[in-house]
Amino acid sequence: MGNLLFDIVSEEIVKVLNISITDIYCKLEVPPCSDIGDVALPCFSFAKTLKKSPQSIAEDIQVKLLEQNRVNKQDVFSEILVSGGYLNFYLNRSKLIRIFYKSVCDGLLLDKSDNEGKKITVEHTSINPNASPHIGRARNAFIGDASVRLLRFLGFNVTVHYLVNDIGKQIALLVCCINYKENIEFNELLSLYIDANEQLKTNSELEKDVFNILNRMENGDEEVFAQFTRIVDICLKGQTQILNEIGIFYDKYDRESQYVISKKTEKILACLKTTGRLFEDKEGRLVLDLSEFNINSENPYLPLTRKDKTSLYPLRDICYNIDKHADDTTRNIVILGQDQRLYGLQINAALSLLGKKGAEIINYSFVLLPEGKMSTRKGQVILLEDLMHDTTIYAKNAIEERYGSAYDDALPKQLSYGAIKYSILKCGNDKNVVFDRDSALNFEGNTSVYIQYSFARIQSLLKNENLDVNINDVESLVHAIEWEIIKKIFIFNQILNTVSQDFNFAPLCSYLFDLSRLFSRWYTECPIKTSNAKLKSARLFLASSIANIIKSGLDILGIDTPEKI
Repeated sequence: MGNLLFDIVSEEIVKVLNISITDIYCKLEVPPCSDIGDVALPCFSFAKTLKKSPQSIAEDIQVKLLEQNRVNKQDVFSEILVSGGYLNFYLNRSKLIRIFYKSVCDGLLLDKSDNEGKKITVEHTSINPNASPHIGRARNAFIGDASVRLLRFLGFNVTVHYLVNDIGKQIALLVCCINYKENIEFNELLSLYIDANEQLKTNSELEKDVFNILNRMENGDEEVFAQFTRIVDICLKGQTQILNEIGIFYDKYDRESQYVISKKTEKILACLKTTGRLFEDKEGRLVLDLSEFNINSENPYLPLTRKDKTSLYPLRDICYNIDKHADDTTRNIVILGQDQRLYGLQINAALSLLGKKGAEIINYSFVLLPEGKMSTRKGQVILLEDLMHDTTIYAKNAIEERYGSAYDDALPKQLSYGAIKYSILKCGNDKNVVFDRDSALNFEGNTSVYIQYSFARIQSLLKNENLDVNINDVESLVHAIEWEIIKKIFIFNQILNTVSQDFNFAPLCSYLFDLSRLFSRWYTECPIKTSNAKLKSARLFLASSIANIIKSGLDILGIDTPEKI
C-alpha cells in the first residue's frame, strides 16, 4: 500500500486480529523518534468496540503477537512495547535491510502498481491570451505539470489539456484597441492590454464596441474571427514558448470558440432548459438556478449568456468538461486558483443536472507580492520570463564565483528553473506564497539546489565504482543513520500515493529535502571510500538508492538533476 514497513507490520497484526489489513494499515503511524519504535499502532479507536481501555487492548495484542512469533519462529520484530495505549514496534533491522536490498533489486521501491493503461485528463494553466504569464499564473502551471509527471510516473496514461480562451471579453478589447497595428509583437501585448483597460474606464463607447464585436464573433463573422485568431495565436505562441522553455508541455490545445462555432453551446442550453432550472433574468441573461446544491446561498445563480444571448465562459466550460470525460477517463482533473473554487463547484453542479460527471478540482492559493495581489490589468506583476532570465543570471554568477568558468553551459538554467519551481511547490496549495525575488534566488537551505547538489555529490561518489553488491554485504549497514535512511526510502511510495490524491507537492519537497539532509549527515559520519570492501560495497549501494529516489522525486517536480555541480 506504499510504505513497506507498514505493509510488514499490518500483515503480522491481521494474523491475530479479526480486522482487514487496510483498516490496520491506515491506523499505523511513524513515531516522532526511533527511540520509541519504528512503527506505532494507536489502539484508541478499538476501545468502543472491544469495551476495553486502549492500554489493555495494546497489551492483549502484544501478547498475541509475541506468542505468534514464538510459535512460528518468526523474527519480524526485535521488540514490541506498550506505552499509553500505543503499541510500539521495533523491527528486526537485519531482516528489514535484506528486504530493502531485495526491494531495490526488484524495483519494488518505485512500484508502478496496476495503473497501466488507465486514462486521466489534466487541464492546467489556461492563461488568458492577452499577456505574458506572470509568476502567479505560473503556480497553476507548476502544480499541473508536476501532477502530470507524478501520474505518468505511477503508470497512468495522461493527456494534458490547455483551454484557450479565444472568445472572451479580454480578446475583444484587444481587437477593438489594437487591430489597426499591422505588426504586433508578443512582448507588446501586456502594455497594450493595460492601455486598453485604461481607455475602457473613460470611454463608454468602447465597451459597446467590445460587446458588439463579441456578438459578431459568435454569429459567424469571418472577418472578426480572423482578427480574434490573429491576436490569440500571437499570444498563445509566446506563452507556450516560455512554458516549454521551463519544461512544461501540452498534448491538446482546446479552443473555446469551437463550442460556439459547432453550436454545442446551443445544444447544452436546450438540454438545460429541460431541467426546469434555466431562466431569463431581468437583464435578459440566461441563468441557471443552482439553489438546490447549497453552493452559494447569497447568489445561487450562474449566468450562462449575456443579454444578447452570446455565451459566457461557464457555458463553454460545461461543453468542454463533457468533451474531456467522453474519452473513457478515470479522472478528469482541473487545476484552478482558490478564487475560482466557487466557480468550479458551480460547473460541477451544472454538469450533474445534465447527468454528467464533474471534474476533480485542485485549488491553490495566491502568489502575492510584498505589496499585495498581482494584477495583469494594472501591470502589477512579476513576469515569469523576466524571473527566469534574472534567476539564470544569478545562478551563472554564483557558479562562477564558486567554481570559476569550468561548468556545463546548461547548469545555470538547470539550477535557476528548479529554484523557481521548488520555491512555489514546497508551499502547501492552501497557503499563499508571498513571492520575494531574493528568497527565490537563495541557493541555501530548503531549496532545490541543495537537493540537486546532494544528487551530484552521489554521482561523483559512484563514478568509476563497481556497484556489484550481494545480500550478505548489505547486512553490514548497522549504523543508526543508515537505518534512518532505509526507513526514509521505504516510505517513498507512500508519499507519492498521498500526493496523487490532492496534488499538494509540499510533502514530496519536504521528503526530498529531509532525505538529502540525511545523506549529508551520513556522508560526514560514515566513511565510504575508506571502509572495508564489504561495507564500502553496501554503502555505495545505499548511496545509489538515495540518488535514484532523489532523481525520481525531482523528475516528478519537473526539476533537472545535473550530475556535476
